[in-house]
Amino acid sequence: MRRISITSVIMVFLLGCTMAVHGQEAYKAENDGWLVNVDEAYALSKETGKPILANFTGSDWCGWCKKLTRDVFIHDDFKNWADENVILLELDFPRRKTLPDEIRKQNAGLQRAFSVRGYPTIWVFDLDKDDKGRFQISAHGSTGYAKNSSQFTGAVDKMIAKREKDYDPENKG
Repeated sequence: MRRISITSVIMVFLLGCTMAVHGQEAYKAENDGWLVNVDEAYALSKETGKPILANFTGSDWCGWCKKLTRDVFIHDDFKNWADENVILLELDFPRRKTLPDEIRKQNAGLQRAFSVRGYPTIWVFDLDKDDKGRFQISAHGSTGYAKNSSQFTGAVDKMIAKREKDYDPENKG
């Protein structure tokens, strides 16, 4: 009987370890179509020429963040607009779920870089890399909650227009 209990404990432990590793590999954004890794967003931005739209959010506790998702991010008109205009990046700061360490550190670094103090905060920006491989940020503007997709995309369209006037990806400035 003792052998069965020890074997059961070991199996439960191994299952827990497997689930923890799998959980980290399976980490994804709360909303479909959003990336969680800035390196992936950077690569896609360079490939497509689109700026990055980063959502600094507290997905599991921030009421305004949840409202922005309900009022804007889940709607087809927003998704269609985003597919054509931006690369979506979710930078989450949850309280009840655990992020993989690499993502948590990445999000905290970007939070500091953009001086984000409240949620939701949305930034539109481009990234370049210097000769040492460090990111250089060209920020085009920020916004917060909007009550509907057209209000949100209208505000971001102004940032993108400013970007097109001011930002030259070939000259990195």
